[in-house]
Amino acid sequence: MKILTKESREIIESSIRDIPDFPKKGIIFKDITTILNNPTALKTLMNHLEERYREYNLDYVAGIDARGFIFGSILADRLNIGFVPVRKKGKLPYTTVCEKYEMEYGFDEVEVHIDAFPKENARVLLIDDLIATGGTAKAGVSLIKKVGANCVEACFILELDFLNGKDGIDTEVYSVIHID
Repeated sequence: MKILTKESREIIESSIRDIPDFPKKGIIFKDITTILNNPTALKTLMNHLEERYREYNLDYVAGIDARGFIFGSILADRLNIGFVPVRKKGKLPYTTVCEKYEMEYGFDEVEVHIDAFPKENARVLLIDDLIATGGTAKAGVSLIKKVGANCVEACFILELDFLNGKDGIDTEVYSVIHID
């Protein structure tokens, strides 16, 4: 199992911007869009994820709306496998399966197409930019299982450890960067 080197961690961490009082007062938002506009940080991150997941024999990467789409589709391309979007309710055009979840600021729902993973017993990696309380991740893992696939791991670029969001997620969890 590949872990991030100290040098790579510093490159990625130094490119993350803190936004105070967003989306509401008292929250310090971790802005990863600054990873995306920093070619060195993005390449460092994606090289690490590709190296880590190359030997997992994955069939698909499922990315959570919206920033998980970015990292997930890049990783799926690098691994030469399919990408599946886990979208907010009402955004997918075909028959879907939906999961409601609680988040830091209220409730929401995500969904996938009922035929999102056409390969039988597909091995899926779920990816998103951040895990806070874990509601979205739990819903994503549940959706993957509901449509007959196997979520082998949930991956996050950032984990807010103090919120214990990975507790109760029904799969292995890997976070690139941990924030206490």
